[in-house]
Amino acid sequence: MEELWALTAAEISKLFKAKEVSAVEICNDTIEHIEKINPKINAIVVDTFVEARKTASTLDKKLKNKEDLGSLAAVPVTIKVNTDQIGYASTNGLRIQKELIATKDSPVVKNLKSSDALIVGRTNTPAFSIHWFTRNSLHGHSLNPHNDKITPGGSSGGAAAATASGMGAIGHGTDIAGSIRYPAYACGIHGLRPSLGRVPMINYTTPDRHIGGQIMAVSGPLARSIEDLEIGLKVMSRENFDDPWWAPIPFSFKKPQRKIALITEIEGLKVDPIIKNELEMVAKKLEEAGWIIEQPKAPNFQEAAKFQATLWLGEFRRTGGEAIKKENDPDANFIFEQMSRRCPDTSLESFMDALQNRARISRNWNKFFDEYSLILCPVTGDLPFPDLKDLESQDSFDLVFDSMLPQIAPPYLGLPGLSFSTNKTPSNIPLGVQFISRKYREDILLDVGYDLEQFFPKILPVFPN
Repeated sequence: MEELWALTAAEISKLFKAKEVSAVEICNDTIEHIEKINPKINAIVVDTFVEARKTASTLDKKLKNKEDLGSLAAVPVTIKVNTDQIGYASTNGLRIQKELIATKDSPVVKNLKSSDALIVGRTNTPAFSIHWFTRNSLHGHSLNPHNDKITPGGSSGGAAAATASGMGAIGHGTDIAGSIRYPAYACGIHGLRPSLGRVPMINYTTPDRHIGGQIMAVSGPLARSIEDLEIGLKVMSRENFDDPWWAPIPFSFKKPQRKIALITEIEGLKVDPIIKNELEMVAKKLEEAGWIIEQPKAPNFQEAAKFQATLWLGEFRRTGGEAIKKENDPDANFIFEQMSRRCPDTSLESFMDALQNRARISRNWNKFFDEYSLILCPVTGDLPFPDLKDLESQDSFDLVFDSMLPQIAPPYLGLPGLSFSTNKTPSNIPLGVQFISRKYREDILLDVGYDLEQFFPKILPVFPN
C-alpha cells in the first residue's frame, strides 16, 4: 500500500471506514510527512497538529461506536491563512493581523470540520492575497515543489504546494482573480473555482467586504484528483446563511449537449505555442470521449477583466490603501502601485458603470453558453512564470498581468472554472488547461474532468526538488 499521506481523500476515507487503518495512524503519518517536507517549501505556515490529533482520536472512537461519519472522515486537509479558524490568526499574510485570532469558524471551515476532516495546517498567501506568487513579510516565501525556480502560483500558492506535495489530500483556497486556478496550474494539480453563491464564506474577524469582493471572491478546493475536487466542493457547499450570497443550489441539472468551445485565440492575450498545442491535444482526447468540439470566436474576456479590475481595486482604495501603508510589505506596495497605474479610475461613477455593465456582459456570455456547455481555454497565456517575475519591473508586471486575462474575467461574472493539470515540460514545468461553464454548472466541469482524467496518469505527490 502507498504511504497514507500519498493517498487521495476518497482512498483515505474508504480505508478508515473499512477499519483498515485508524485515524490516528493517518494523522501521524501525515504530520511526519509535513515535518519532513514543509521546511523545504514553506507551504504550511501554521501547523494545527494538536487539534488534528484530537480530532483523529475522536474519529477512532466514533468508528468503534458505530456513529455516523462525514464524507471526509480522517482525510487531512489544509486551510488558507486568510480564513477564520477558531484559535488561529486570520493573518492574510499580514503582520498587522498576526494577533487577529478567530473565535468562530468561517462557514467553509465549519463545513470541513462537520465532515470529520483532519485540519493539519494553515497555508501561506501573499500579503493581502493580491499576488499570483506567494511571499509576504510575516510568513515568508512559499516555493513550488515541482521546481523552486517557478512560482507556486497565488494567492493560494501555499494550498497548491501543500496539496501537490502530499501534505493534505484537499487544500482550501480562495479565488477573486485566479487564486485557486492559477496555483493549481503552477503546481500540477486540479483546482475548482465555484460559482458565486455555491460555497458559503465570510470571516467574522473582519468587516464584510465591499460589493466587488462580495460578488467575485469565492472559496473552493484544490486536489490531485477530480473525485477529491467533487467531494471537497460538496462538503464546502453545505448550508450556511451567514453568507447572504449562499443559496441552496442543487448539484445536478438536466445534462446539456456535450459541446465544447475550443478557444485558442483571445483578443488581448498572447498564447504560448506550447499552451495552444496542449489545448488542441486535450480537445482531441475529449472528442474521443464523445464531446463535440468547435472553435468559435471567444466571448469578450477583455471587457469583463477591465470591469473586474475596477471593482477589485476600488475595494482596495476604499479600505486597503491605509492598511497597505501600515503593513509596508515591499511586494504589496509595488503591486498596489502597478494595479493603480493599470486601473486609474475607480470613482463612484466608474464603479457604478462596472456594476451596471455586469448585467449586459453576463447576458452575452449566457448566450454563448446557450450554444456551448463549456469553454476550453488557456489558464493563462504563459507557462508558469519564473518566481516573483512580476516584481522585476513595470514591464514584467504588465507581462504577468496581461497573461492572466482568462483568470480575471470569469470572477466578474460569478462563473465557475476548472484548472485541469495535464503534463509537464522537459524542464519540469507543469502544464494545464482551463474549463469555464455557466453559473452553477460545476457538474459539467466535473463531468469533463472525469472524462479527461482517464487519458492521463494518476497525479502522485511530488517531492521538492
